[in-house]
Amino acid sequence: MTLHIPFENTYADLPDHFFSRQAPVAVRQPLLVAVNAELARELGLDVSQLKGADGINMLAGNMVPAGAKPLAQVYAAHQFGGWVAQLGDGRAVLLGEIIDQNGQRRDIQLKGSGRTPYSRNGDGRAWLGPVLREYIVSEAMHGLGVPTTRALAAVTTGEAVQRETILPGAVLTRVAASHTRVGTFQYFAARQDVDALQKLTDYVIARHYPNATSPIELLDEVIRSQAGLIAKWMSVGFIHGVMNTDNMTISGETIDYGPCAFMDRYHPEKVFSSIDQFGRYAYCRQPDVAVWNLAQLASSLLPLMGKPNAAIEMATASVHQFPEIYADARLSEFRRKIGLTCNKETDRELIQTLLDIMAEKGTDFTNTFRSLAQGRGAGLIKGENYAKWFGDWQARLKLENGRADNLMLASNPAYIPRNHRIEAAIKSAVSGDFAPFETLHQVLKNPFDEQPDFMDYRQPPEPEEEVKRTFCGT
Repeated sequence: MTLHIPFENTYADLPDHFFSRQAPVAVRQPLLVAVNAELARELGLDVSQLKGADGINMLAGNMVPAGAKPLAQVYAAHQFGGWVAQLGDGRAVLLGEIIDQNGQRRDIQLKGSGRTPYSRNGDGRAWLGPVLREYIVSEAMHGLGVPTTRALAAVTTGEAVQRETILPGAVLTRVAASHTRVGTFQYFAARQDVDALQKLTDYVIARHYPNATSPIELLDEVIRSQAGLIAKWMSVGFIHGVMNTDNMTISGETIDYGPCAFMDRYHPEKVFSSIDQFGRYAYCRQPDVAVWNLAQLASSLLPLMGKPNAAIEMATASVHQFPEIYADARLSEFRRKIGLTCNKETDRELIQTLLDIMAEKGTDFTNTFRSLAQGRGAGLIKGENYAKWFGDWQARLKLENGRADNLMLASNPAYIPRNHRIEAAIKSAVSGDFAPFETLHQVLKNPFDEQPDFMDYRQPPEPEEEVKRTFCGT
């Protein structure tokens, strides 16, 4: 059966200095780990073809299907606040785009597909652990209702990858609304390439924000999408870990699941990333970092906004919208988590008081809110402060028009991709047993449902299981 994927290539039709033409580098012995059948069908792809020999060869980078025009995108970035004038896809190749069953254009990218002109000193490869982590967490985020890139497939390569030790290689097939980033705009702005900036802006507006009619309106749209995204992150206790400007998509999807993590015990200053030594990307600082990143996007768009002083004034006013838009989005998310639909001025204080108590007591973020949703919150936390809060909350619920149970159960997951479960699945997979990975993925597909056979997956780690640091795949 001949593999057929109806690729389109609108990004490849942009000028050549937007990317480098680059085929994936073939691997020795590709073996299929997983195909996301649900996503494949959403994309209009034949699952049986993807699982066949030609499909596996495509997913590994050993075969470029007809119609694909593989390329590595170029971009720049502020990484932990430091400027890097040129980065790019150092271990990823964009095969092309397809139109899914809902009429949406989606990128198909191979991650871990070999060296490109942007690899610098890297090998362009990925090892199995980060590939499985991204597969698990990105699909869990989708199940949680958080805008995200998706994982279509994972394959092992039959080749070793050198990191701290010798590890098995793998390739992830990633699906995204696009891979255009804040850093893409920064790359051309830094080179004062106004023509490229205009072409990129026109492209992004046409692809993502067709109602925008100008660069300032594009900026406003991106600000709104990022405010909503970060609010959703905060509502599920997610910490990105590397919120550099090359890891902020213009489309408003979560991208790059390297040293990311979900909190177990709640604390607003929580950091997991091994490379975030000063807590720049701590849980509570994610909204502030988003503002900083969006300011870099605004600066990049200035040459397209007319006279300098007026452009700066417009862009500044636009970025200054973010805190209020984000605060409203966050309040909306957390209102639902405690069963509130109508707006009361005291709601913000009610939510913050609960979070302060949780931080003081070190309670589990996910299980605390799920217990409230299940009506098991009365004796959940010991102490007078919580008892008073619980009484205030019960009084506030009486002002609602209906029962809060269903709303809370639909807003508070029972299951998240807990760090110790991910690490256990990776460790098992490295030894050749993929069953824990497959089970964890299946559980996380329905995070809001009660799953009696998998109650253990709701439990936080024992002290000896706790994962305190997560790592970048490179």
